[in-house]
Amino acid sequence: MYQYLKLLRFLKPYRWLFLLAVIIMLFSSIFDGVSLSMIVPLADKVLTDKKIVIPRQLPHFMEQFIQTINNTPPALLLNIMAIIILILFLFKEIFAFLQSYIMSDIGQRIVHDVRMKLYAKVQKLSLDYYTRMRGGEIVSRILNDPAYLDNALSYALTDFIYEGSKITLFTFLIFFIHFRLAFVSLIVLPLIAFPIIRVGKILRKLYKARQEKIADINTLVFETVMGARIVKAFCQQDYEIKRFNAQIHGFYKIIMKATKRILLLSPITEFIGVLATVFIFVWAGKEVISGKMSFGIFGLFLGALLSLIRPFKKLSQVNAIFQQALVANKRIYELLELKPTISDLPLAIELPPIKRGIVFEDVWFSYNSHTNVLRGINLKINAGEVVAIVGVSGVGKSTLLDLLLRFYDPYRGRILIDGYDIKKVTLSSLRQQIGIVTQETILFNDTVKANIAYGKPNATIEEIEEAALKANALDFIKKLPWGFDTVIGERGTTLSGGERQRIAIARAILKNPPILLLDEATSQLDSESERAVQYAIEKAMVGRTVLIVAHRLSTVRNSNRIVVLDKGRIVEEGTHQQLIEKDGLYRRLYLLQESIS
Repeated sequence: MYQYLKLLRFLKPYRWLFLLAVIIMLFSSIFDGVSLSMIVPLADKVLTDKKIVIPRQLPHFMEQFIQTINNTPPALLLNIMAIIILILFLFKEIFAFLQSYIMSDIGQRIVHDVRMKLYAKVQKLSLDYYTRMRGGEIVSRILNDPAYLDNALSYALTDFIYEGSKITLFTFLIFFIHFRLAFVSLIVLPLIAFPIIRVGKILRKLYKARQEKIADINTLVFETVMGARIVKAFCQQDYEIKRFNAQIHGFYKIIMKATKRILLLSPITEFIGVLATVFIFVWAGKEVISGKMSFGIFGLFLGALLSLIRPFKKLSQVNAIFQQALVANKRIYELLELKPTISDLPLAIELPPIKRGIVFEDVWFSYNSHTNVLRGINLKINAGEVVAIVGVSGVGKSTLLDLLLRFYDPYRGRILIDGYDIKKVTLSSLRQQIGIVTQETILFNDTVKANIAYGKPNATIEEIEEAALKANALDFIKKLPWGFDTVIGERGTTLSGGERQRIAIARAILKNPPILLLDEATSQLDSESERAVQYAIEKAMVGRTVLIVAHRLSTVRNSNRIVVLDKGRIVEEGTHQQLIEKDGLYRRLYLLQESIS
């Protein structure tokens, strides 16, 4: 029940619109009942010109109403009924349209809201969430799971209320006409409810498996599309087709298992209902023959009883839809209720403009509880200083930059900027003062102008052009088909590696941060592109505090200071010339690279 209530929480912003839809549904179901009651005067007066006989004592006003009908000539009654039936069906169809439209609108609004909430939540989660979760899984939770809420909160909820109100109305009718007969006929309800409940439990497990399989399929498609070059280069198209076929076949099997159980529910519930109807038909038929009940009243009773079968069938389908929605709802709330591991403290303050520098005080960090990536890092970086961090792969160079940006927090020690512990300042005020250019250039499927202005959306075209000029990118941008308005494709695939990197540098320059982080910014470029990018970097570094993570040691020779990491510790520190003279790890790495080149 708690899960159902959590599902219905999404209706709260639209509760008044939903209430309007419910009122319309109730009126629509009443029109169904009134339309069915037309059987009585049609059968008893218009067609046979006999009196209406109900096997029970009626209130005085109803007795008078039936007496009026009994005294009305059949031809006149037929004309009156024709007009009433037309009016009833006109209003019934109007209300049916309104309830469907309003509930569909509510469902789409909820899907929109939930997708926005999920996307916003994912944006606010810490970086460790992205490293734990597969890309396809995240996409599935944002796009696919909310779609099941639409079915549940529009179509299924509509059917639940509308068909439920019809069950109430028709149950009232059969009890009003013949209490004992109605009581006996409704004994079969538990027989109908049992398979619905039983199948519902099975469906929930199947729908959970289906959601997980969708996430697997999304991940596979995402990986193979993004890695298309590798797939083709290694001639693995057939292998990937077989993998995809295996996933799709598994999805097909889950779907068919669920479909079989859903389809079985309808004939089972219908057959039980028909059994009850046949029994009632025989019993009530005898009362009509004996004159205790008129044929029209019998027709109304039987019609109301038969009208209960379709709502029960619908409710069995509603149960199936709700089961899959509950699985999606659980996954949605798992994400919405997830707490970021990195967030602002309750009393976090704004970090003032940086003027002095950065200090790492006895910083220890581990991605898991078993292996320390950084061990007791003590490092002071003065404002305006260019510091290079070097070492073999996996020693924690990029991790230092991630800690400075608070993508992660150290489990021991602290990082200070101008004397402020970065854990005690707001994330936005910290990250707004830090620019970064990474080894893997991340650009978006948008214009060159939008990509450069990503960190400063309100920048003028003059500011964007100036940043491009400083990044040594203006010449090649002007040669593009539409210049700054050229759409560069997903991840900037229409540009070369050097061009992408220079746009990333322009983006960092336009942000104008006092601290600039360069994480292997030239490691994937050829010599010609590297020279162009290196020239852009040198201009970008002017007047800033710069931390450079570099694999190619030749690119950091002119740094004010070089910090050498080994096994998570600082083992050497000094200028290029000082470290070469020490004959330590830096000298060995440098001479090794020189000999290879």
